Amino acid sequence: MTIGIVGDRNPANVTHAATDTAFARLGAQTRWIPTPSVEADPPLLAGYDGLLIAPGSPYLSMNGALAAVRYARENDVPLLGTCAGFQHILVEYARDVLGIAAAAHAEVDPDAPDLICVPLTCSLVGQQRQVLIQPDTVAARLYKAATSMEPFYCMFGLNPAYREPVERAGLRFSGFDDDGEPRILELPGHRFFLGTLFVPQAAPDAGRPHPVLAGFLAASARQPA
Repeated sequence: MTIGIVGDRNPANVTHAATDTAFARLGAQTRWIPTPSVEADPPLLAGYDGLLIAPGSPYLSMNGALAAVRYARENDVPLLGTCAGFQHILVEYARDVLGIAAAAHAEVDPDAPDLICVPLTCSLVGQQRQVLIQPDTVAARLYKAATSMEPFYCMFGLNPAYREPVERAGLRFSGFDDDGEPRILELPGHRFFLGTLFVPQAAPDAGRPHPVLAGFLAASARQPA
């Protein structure tokens, strides 16, 4: 089993270092895939058992990151998007499922008319925050708990104006902060398709695998039906 990490690896980025450490601790074989490579040749993703959309935007190729999300969604490939990965899942879903062709991310195009991801009221970089897990969801099955403390490194999140259209189109928000803002998303019916605005790879080692990472790897190890 090999996990493709779609992102532009920077050894100085703490979330990238944490990603390498977390997956190595779990004994998972990983390979970083630069976003321009995905934009140039999306079929190269076919050789991976699961895809992680890594933290660390803006990516060298936003189109490459979006192509990876779409590939996983359309081909039932297990997908985990963390931090910027969560945000780009939203952009891809808005563009390719809701049909909002100009759906954009404020980090890349702050003046775009259809901003799906916008600056958070307060930056969450370097903060630990409680996440409330919704019952009867994939997240609930993974956590087996109603709450979790998670590490955040983000400055952008879902534009509240698009929450209802996104939910009507099939994406489900399964984790929220104390103010009711979405922090986990999932796609029902997919083998594994989960996004977290936090970075589970950076969670302190509690002596057991983080439930999100463990669930992602378990799904990646299973052959599709």
